[in-house]
Amino acid sequence: MNRFLSILLVFSLFAAGCVPGFEKEEEVIQDPGEQETMEKAIVPRYKISDDYYQTILPFKAGQTRGQVVARLNSRVDVAELETGLMRLAQGPFSSDKFLYQEGQYIDRDTIRSWLARELTPEQLEEKKKEEKDEDYPNIGLNPPFIQGETTEKTNENSPIYLAHILEQNYLVHKDDGTVELGGISIGVALNSVHYYNLEASAGGFPREYNIDDEELEQAGREIAEKIVQRVRGMDGLSNVPIVIGLFKQSPATSIVPGNFIAKAEISSGDTSLNWDALNEEYHLFPSTDASEAYRDDAVRFDRFKLAIDDYFPNHTGIIAKGYYRDEDLQQLTIEVNMDFYGKAELIGFTQYVTGLVMEHYPNYINLQLSISSINGQEALIVRDAGAEKPFVHIY
Repeated sequence: MNRFLSILLVFSLFAAGCVPGFEKEEEVIQDPGEQETMEKAIVPRYKISDDYYQTILPFKAGQTRGQVVARLNSRVDVAELETGLMRLAQGPFSSDKFLYQEGQYIDRDTIRSWLARELTPEQLEEKKKEEKDEDYPNIGLNPPFIQGETTEKTNENSPIYLAHILEQNYLVHKDDGTVELGGISIGVALNSVHYYNLEASAGGFPREYNIDDEELEQAGREIAEKIVQRVRGMDGLSNVPIVIGLFKQSPATSIVPGNFIAKAEISSGDTSLNWDALNEEYHLFPSTDASEAYRDDAVRFDRFKLAIDDYFPNHTGIIAKGYYRDEDLQQLTIEVNMDFYGKAELIGFTQYVTGLVMEHYPNYINLQLSISSINGQEALIVRDAGAEKPFVHIY
């Protein structure tokens, strides 16, 4: 199924005129950096869109592969952290000049130690005695755990800000046929909600503390500065450009992802961070939040949904997820779940919905609509921004 969906994506990009072209497969030599031997690598011949980076083969798994899923609240946050960080990297590391590779420099143990809490002087001395190591490192990036009057006070005064750190590498061609590291991007995932449990004597049930936005961003900036200082001390990373982004993940109960709130671009050899605020957000339709924040878009969706109700009243649900940048709707993903009793019925409904898409939504919005039933995916409608006609496929 995944292979089939990939083929459909290529077809949809063809229909939208977004495929730059198919080049011959290219063999390159990957600069070994601190390694002793050169490694041959292949650049795949297909590049489906300027929005995506080409990767090199054989695939090299990132040093922290698998950690991100366990550290973030939901799959939607995982996907947005990864793809959103690529989006931030497009500025300094454009996809027509750079190749993508998962992070190879910040290893699993380092990430784990950075995600820990900083130790107080007393805690550090105790740890040195426990580990019998006078040089025991105190490198946790989360605030120290300081006991307060109550469990609630303790957690509110020292919440876990840092959830995860994601590294991505961007490789650049050299004149001698090799590729070398041209830059790295680092995603700093932050908790918008701190979750903790009360002690057994107080019931032991889970509690949560909503972290103030200003408090979270300030903590994130301080953490990011320490990360950049440490990264500059790693082999091979002292002089590469860096992009670092602060990602505010959504609460565990949310079905829409979090968003990047700030980014900084650090030039080669530099360690100073000049921050740019980012105005990105996701909204679920229908929802009270979406109606209050973007009433016109909420009304448009309600009318779209009502038109479907009129044609086919026994549907089981229609929801949409909107991605906004600088308060403008950039991407809308709609999911329609229906019960079908025949292929002709599905074809007629898909044609009707395609017409509704053209009627209700302007073509400056990237839009994807999927129709599914209890049997799985039934149809897909994709219209890229600027395209006159959508791509439609019935499975």
